[in-house]
Amino acid sequence: MASDSPDDDGTDAGLVARSGDGDNAQPYSISEISSLLKRTVEDRFGFVRLRGELSGVKRAASGHLYAALKDDKAVLDAVMWRGNCQRLPFAPEDGLEVIATGKLTTFPGRSKYQIVIERMELAGEGALLALLERTKARLEAEGLFASSRKRALPYLPRTIGVVTSPTGAVIRDILHRLADRFPSRVIVWPVLVQGKGSADQLAAAVRGFSDLPEGHPDRPDLVIVARGGGSIEDLWSFNEEVVVRAIAECSIPTISAVGHETDTTLADYAADRRAPTPTAAAELAVPVRAELAATLADLAHRQRQCALRPVALGRERLEARVGRLPRPEALLQGPAQRLDDAGERLRRALRDRAGKGREALGLLRLSPAMLQRGFRDARLALDRQRLDPALVVRPIAERRAALDALARLAEQLHPDRPLERGYVRVMDGAGRTLTRRADAAAQDRLVLKFHDGELGATPQGAEGPKPRSSPPSPGKPARAKRSSEPPRRQSDLFE
Repeated sequence: MASDSPDDDGTDAGLVARSGDGDNAQPYSISEISSLLKRTVEDRFGFVRLRGELSGVKRAASGHLYAALKDDKAVLDAVMWRGNCQRLPFAPEDGLEVIATGKLTTFPGRSKYQIVIERMELAGEGALLALLERTKARLEAEGLFASSRKRALPYLPRTIGVVTSPTGAVIRDILHRLADRFPSRVIVWPVLVQGKGSADQLAAAVRGFSDLPEGHPDRPDLVIVARGGGSIEDLWSFNEEVVVRAIAECSIPTISAVGHETDTTLADYAADRRAPTPTAAAELAVPVRAELAATLADLAHRQRQCALRPVALGRERLEARVGRLPRPEALLQGPAQRLDDAGERLRRALRDRAGKGREALGLLRLSPAMLQRGFRDARLALDRQRLDPALVVRPIAERRAALDALARLAEQLHPDRPLERGYVRVMDGAGRTLTRRADAAAQDRLVLKFHDGELGATPQGAEGPKPRSSPPSPGKPARAKRSSEPPRRQSDLFE
């Protein structure tokens, strides 16, 4: 039951809303007030630029980007439609500080206001470097920059592929440097090196070279990705993930030559080799032809020296050994002197024996007793002289010394001694040494004697029938067999 008493504020309150006299304020519906708020916000904030940190970045299946811009005190929802997302020069990530340009609007479905971003840029070079470091850390964690992935560059590539702008000074510097060092075939894949779409062109060019099949005439042995110097914004295309992955996955060894020596991009980490400048990339790609020619000439000279060195050493050793061999007259001096000494001793011995014989004949004229006693004394004297050890030991020692000297001489002049120096002794089946070609050709089979053994051989080019064995030469007497009997001793004049 309604009460007729007024409220404290002087207005009547009831269960059912009633319009009072003179009240023309009609109630709005939720949709109406939401639309009014949307128009008011959009009219008042139709163009704004906001600076904040991205948070909660996510892409919908439709391609739209949803995120939030925040600072240390407030958070504002943000949305970027697919068409504007495709024109972004970087990939939005959580934590990036950006400057967003767009308009504020409301979302009636949830009674929230948000900014519709039309353009988004990084808030200064510091934010760009922060994005670079985050991208580098993420790709490095995937192993794209690992040193184990680096490949060795070909020493002398026949074809070099260059991915760069065809109108800049970079390609002219590379071609000029290659012509100076080692003229090579160069294939240029023209691309944009900065600006919108440059990253996609760079990645497509690298993949295009990599996808050429083996054996294709235009497949390069080496790929150079090059660009001149510039600011970090100008070189940003070489920091894009699509370019870095294309270089890392390239099946051809690559050289990254982006900017100047102080400029570093993610493409440098992904490539097999980094060059500080495009000109330095050409120097890394090919060697100097003049230096190669000098190296080949030096190797050829060393090869000739190696071939002639053994011959020269062998000649020196042969001359040294020939110089150490004794002269023939020196070899005969000792035996000749011993022969003269033996002849002189023989004459003295004959004279002594003759004198003793005369004395013995003189005893025959004496009496039989004196003759018998004298003969017995002479006989005993002769026996004592004959049995003196010096008469036996000294000749034996002299003959042993002479025999040792002859043995040493025979060892030095033995025909098998040169075999140790690489010579071969040619013999017939009977073991006779052959020194003439005609004698060797007349044999059915030859025996080649080396220092470590013998080897049978058959002569080639022999004319006429070959006798089974070669008779001894008519001018040479047959070698007498060495008798096993002891040499006959000279008879005594008194025996």
